[in-house]
Amino acid sequence: MAVNNTKLAAVADAENPAVMCGDVDDSVSQSSIDFAGRANWLRAAVLGANDGLVSTASLMLGVSAVKPEARAMVVSGFAGLLAGACSMAIGEYVSVCSQRDMEIAELDQAGKRGGEEEKALPSPAQAAAASALAFSVGALLPLLAAGFIVGYNLRVAVVVVVATLALAAFGCVGAVLGRAPVARSCARVVVGGLAAMAVTFGFMRLFRASGV
Repeated sequence: MAVNNTKLAAVADAENPAVMCGDVDDSVSQSSIDFAGRANWLRAAVLGANDGLVSTASLMLGVSAVKPEARAMVVSGFAGLLAGACSMAIGEYVSVCSQRDMEIAELDQAGKRGGEEEKALPSPAQAAAASALAFSVGALLPLLAAGFIVGYNLRVAVVVVVATLALAAFGCVGAVLGRAPVARSCARVVVGGLAAMAVTFGFMRLFRASGV
């Protein structure tokens, strides 16, 4: 009986090889597509947070180079957070709208308007909200670091240290999601962010020296 069952199973497998292999390949392919889509969204969120961190920290340090008061530094950072988040949201909304319009035009030509393909198109509002949120999360880090410190030198040092650690973390996450070398990615992100902060602080320091 065991031999007969084995033979029947072998015959069934031989008669339907394409179906069995096709089923496995489809599930694996679908899983790969889903994972790639999630990874791209996460990577975009990390890049948005990185932009918020670098631009806001640089702005705060630049203002502090001219006006050492804590209020000026925090207010400038908060203004940078709002302006940057709005700019990111508007830019992402316009970009996704343009992409959506082109894809809808292609669906019209193919006669597939109103089907599942149209429902799967990206949402401009969702993309705008995600972009603004990611930027705001990154911008909050230097703001929180500077908001509770009175001394000027310590406040500047804490902002730089917090920004450096956060940049290293963002670089690691981005490297893992993008399957890039972690050490090289972290170094590139940290060096770039520190360079942006140093250039902004140094350039604005010239205005203080000239009495502007």
